Amino acid sequence: MKKLLNTLYVTSPDARLSLDGENIVVYKDEAQVGRFPLHNLESIVVFGYMGASPALMGACVSRNIALCFLTPYGKFLARVVGTEYGNVILRKTQYARSESEEKSTEIARSFLFGKLYNSRWVIERAIRDYPMRLDVERLSKASSFLKNSTSDILQTSNLEQLRGVEGEAASVYFGVFDELILQQKEEFHFDIRNRRPPLDNVNALLSFAYTLLTGQCAAALTSVGLDSYVGFLHRDRPGRVSLALDLMEELRSVYADRFVLSVINKKIITSDGFEKRENGSVIITENARKAILNAWQNKKQETITHPYLQEKLEWGLVPYVQAMLLARYLRGDLDAYPPFIWK
Repeated sequence: MKKLLNTLYVTSPDARLSLDGENIVVYKDEAQVGRFPLHNLESIVVFGYMGASPALMGACVSRNIALCFLTPYGKFLARVVGTEYGNVILRKTQYARSESEEKSTEIARSFLFGKLYNSRWVIERAIRDYPMRLDVERLSKASSFLKNSTSDILQTSNLEQLRGVEGEAASVYFGVFDELILQQKEEFHFDIRNRRPPLDNVNALLSFAYTLLTGQCAAALTSVGLDSYVGFLHRDRPGRVSLALDLMEELRSVYADRFVLSVINKKIITSDGFEKRENGSVIITENARKAILNAWQNKKQETITHPYLQEKLEWGLVPYVQAMLLARYLRGDLDAYPPFIWK
């Protein structure tokens, strides 16, 4: 369990929620493991199937406390809210800002600032940790380019400029990505980012990790009352969770890319976990997917200190915190959206 700002996150899959007076009580194996006053909460996010008592759901509805249920893996299940809950106003604000090029650029700029900053951090971290095994000069040049691109992001005035700066920076970042693969180099080499379909083992892993992260971001946005299909950087397209793709930009390198590097360098996955089709596409086998999902769950449970809140939390909660901060910004509670800046 973790309370961040006015949201309570219950991450134990076998936890059951009940009501006792004006308090929410959390039980695990019939033993009470937590108690929180309802008047301090704005929302409750539960990762598990045990559920909540009807009395607690009724109390949450009457007090305008959003109660959101997700699977232990973070897939959205349901959300219980009262009839007077302010999500209509929040979503109308989201839609209005999405229609405005100026407002969309302002928010998208924050997403991409976080992305480029974190991409540079991944490179700098590798230089620091493995200076004798890497082409430090090549990586330093890429880092310098990303540093300049991060500054350029702040000078952009429209979405087209933003995408131009981000596209060049992404090309430079992926241009040195192969340097960060330290083990199994013959089986896992990276030349260029490709997808739909991925044409090599590394791209297959990246696509899979991005899919997992997108799902987390979509569930997180829904849990705070935002529409995951209406974005600011990624524009509307039927069936595309555009805002989830926006939110994941700042988390790609430090969350998904580092995860992919970890499963390769730690040999959690080997070349036996991939199959090549006649059209050249590479797919991950069922057994390999299970191993990757297990490692992903372990990754989500690692504890970090959130750079903005300065609170300890699990990696798996980061998308939910960022979604909450985005909702607060759109409501006017924050002057600007604070992207996840890893240090």
